[in-house]
Amino acid sequence: MSAIVMKRTIKQRVLVTIVATLVLAACGLLAGYWIGREIALRLTAGRLSYVAAGAIGESDMLARDAHTALDAMNASRNPDCAESDTVFLRNLLYHSHLLKEIGRIRDNRIACSATLGREHLPSDELPKPEFIGTDGVKVYKDPPVFRLPDVKVTALQARDSYVVLFPYNDSFLERYSANITEATLGQPPPSAAGSTQPSWPLLIRNGDFRIGQILYSTRCSSLSIDNICWTASLSVSEAMQANRGELKALTALGGLTGGFFGFAVSLLYRRNRDMEHQLRRAISRGKLQLVYQPIVSLPSGRIVGAEALARWTDEEGFAVGPDIFVKVAEAHGFVGEITKSVIRCALREFGDTMRRHPDFRLSINVAAADLSDPRFLPALEKSLDESQVQARSLAIEVTESSTARHEVAIAAIRQLSRRGHDVHIDDFGTGYSSLSYLNGLAIHAIKIDRSFTQAIGTEAVTVSILPQILAMAAALKLNVIVEGVETAQQAGYFAGCGQPVLAQGWLYGRPISAEQFHEHFGKAERRAMSPAEHIPAEVCSVS
Repeated sequence: MSAIVMKRTIKQRVLVTIVATLVLAACGLLAGYWIGREIALRLTAGRLSYVAAGAIGESDMLARDAHTALDAMNASRNPDCAESDTVFLRNLLYHSHLLKEIGRIRDNRIACSATLGREHLPSDELPKPEFIGTDGVKVYKDPPVFRLPDVKVTALQARDSYVVLFPYNDSFLERYSANITEATLGQPPPSAAGSTQPSWPLLIRNGDFRIGQILYSTRCSSLSIDNICWTASLSVSEAMQANRGELKALTALGGLTGGFFGFAVSLLYRRNRDMEHQLRRAISRGKLQLVYQPIVSLPSGRIVGAEALARWTDEEGFAVGPDIFVKVAEAHGFVGEITKSVIRCALREFGDTMRRHPDFRLSINVAAADLSDPRFLPALEKSLDESQVQARSLAIEVTESSTARHEVAIAAIRQLSRRGHDVHIDDFGTGYSSLSYLNGLAIHAIKIDRSFTQAIGTEAVTVSILPQILAMAAALKLNVIVEGVETAQQAGYFAGCGQPVLAQGWLYGRPISAEQFHEHFGKAERRAMSPAEHIPAEVCSVS
């Protein structure tokens, strides 16, 4: 073979190699992109399903509470709007956890209400209801006669009784970029033209769907008293944008073996990206972090304690709130591991402070599953013994739902109290229990939910309930801790209530690390400070 032919052959081989490499690399890149796209869509579908399920769960809670109240009101034999009826309405409102207002309707106007009695009532007629349910209940969506400042409410009317619900709690939805749609079974579709019409059947049927370039996840109420469906949706392009990091990584795999290995990687990748497995790994590797928010005594502003708050950043770099990851742990049966991790970390970071300051109280949150777990109390006592911290220095916070639903949990609370722990009812006013019910529990304090604090200075009906809560807490000899104090006006309201009150909120400091807290707690102990100076501005910006 001549040199010229040899050179030509080599060039041809090189050219074929380059072309084949480029073609196979392109095939690998396409396979990687396709796999990444499918994974992104499946991740998005899972998140949409979670959002829709959370929305319908909240809706069912609202429906149960509203219909229970309406049934009780319509079954009452008290003369409408008489003094006995007003007392009945107020008791019913105080014992309800999701109602803002209840009352009677006469001649298509509000005749009386639980908070306003028969005075200062709006004179407007009720508008036409948004729709009427299959049970005859009329539904009003944000009617002017029921409207509260900056708050959209829903009102229900059955015969001559009505209830106004707390706004739907959609704070957890803010963590997910999804479109949320509410639909009512038995009602005609919206009149919007074009692309929205084909999606209407998806809004009233359980399931996960993909129509064209839109992903849908619909969950409908299983209650006969409710006829609501919630749908979370997202376009394919938005899903790709939300998962662009994973998409680029899988596309880069490429090569001759891209298709073969891509399938195996997709299965493993999905498992590794699942929130449950990420959270389990974070707990086992000590990736959960704690921040601490100061609790002060009013009106002196002296720091007397702190609440330990768990924080988690997932493997994608997103901060996941405790309202999300605690529910995931509860659903999969390992919330106790989070509680143990929080207790160990809190005692390690605050043990010295609690030993040197016996009056300092560190609060931790405990789930309902922990209270019913026979291993919880022994593990807690062992951790306290190992850290040489007294039980009285560690306060236990439980939710109202924990105390109202489980006799085992109630027994655990009593054991905690007997062992020397202060037990607090967290987010009081949003759950299931009443103050009269709490009288039978071995608790020491209630934490008034921030929604009541934020209502101070507004015309919200919750403001009128605050004095009643404070008075009944004093009668039951329960301490009061107020959440969400952000302004001097709010602090002044509770400081002037004539009874000892502890406060917690951004006015006194945002949640910060243990090191930062100790630094400023030491300064606060060495000199008198005004409330706004407890946590300097530069520290308040730490989240």
